[in-house]
Amino acid sequence: MSNEYQNPIDALYDEENCDPILLYNEKGEAIAFEQIALIPLKDKTYAILKPIKPMEGLGENEGLVFSIEALEIEETEQEALVLVTDEKIIDDVFKVYDELVDAENE
Repeated sequence: MSNEYQNPIDALYDEENCDPILLYNEKGEAIAFEQIALIPLKDKTYAILKPIKPMEGLGENEGLVFSIEALEIEETEQEALVLVTDEKIIDDVFKVYDELVDAENE
């Protein structure tokens, strides 16, 4: 694992990255995630991330869905990961993921 900070968005798109994706909660605590997949869906890209350590409310083999959004931060547009809470979008993302896994296993 590298000690050098890498922007989470850059890390997601870096095919050679094997390091955890570090995100920070509202308390400023780092939470390490394993990247499961990037899913393009309806003109957006979603990331499925699985917490490396157990997380309250998530099963051992469950992940969270984040959308990659362009947000205005300090008067500049930057990409950020935003947790998806819409169950329909989550279901659609996992449906595409399951189809990709099935196609890869054929």
